[in-house]
Amino acid sequence: MNSPVVLITGALAGIGRATAFAFAKEGARLVVSGRRESVGHALAAELQALGAQAEFVMADVRREDDVRNLVDKTVERFGRLDVAVNNAGTEGQPGPLMEQSVENYMHMFDTNVLGTFLSMKHELRVMTAQGHGSIVNLSSTMGSRGAAGMSMYVASKHAVEGMTKAAALDSAAAGVRVNAIAPGPVETEMLDRLTGNAEKRAAMVAGVPLKRVGKPEEIAQAIVFVASDKAGFITGQIINVNGGKTAS
Repeated sequence: MNSPVVLITGALAGIGRATAFAFAKEGARLVVSGRRESVGHALAAELQALGAQAEFVMADVRREDDVRNLVDKTVERFGRLDVAVNNAGTEGQPGPLMEQSVENYMHMFDTNVLGTFLSMKHELRVMTAQGHGSIVNLSSTMGSRGAAGMSMYVASKHAVEGMTKAAALDSAAAGVRVNAIAPGPVETEMLDRLTGNAEKRAAMVAGVPLKRVGKPEEIAQAIVFVASDKAGFITGQIINVNGGKTAS
């Protein structure tokens, strides 16, 4: 599709930011979203400097009114919604399950699960009515394999993967595809927070067959492909992009 209209949540840093630039280079028209207004407007200006039509809409994916407004503003500005990338998420507070609090559980699930649910609910409202669309959710390799000390994060991403598959089956007859990208370790601020020191980082890298962490741009390219018409017969899939971590 020429000049697709693309909405990206959690677009202000890391994989979301890289995805915005990747779509801009493909000629997409973009709405980028996040909770930091000044950073969002600066990102939109950078994308516009590349020649892209880009707008920033501030939204908190945990609030349905924000998400409804975000989707409606996208359609109001560009007339349709072709691609949605649901990237907003948090790693919460790592630690053993027995040390987790109800507050951390709620924080994690409100952002990662409720945020994805609300985003898909309103994206699908538009896409099913127009008879086409592609949604890409962001999961994690941990969503299917688990990880010590990451129980709440693992559970939230497992839920995202389940919703992805269910939504794909719900919307396939309407011409809408729903998939998820599940990255392994990627060079982001989240990875810095999770590793914390050189020793932990080296241990994480050692578990990747390619012996390095991924780049946000590599995940972005996978997202662009899965969202595109080139992947038109792919739906309901969890696609691992993790340097071989799930090959064995």
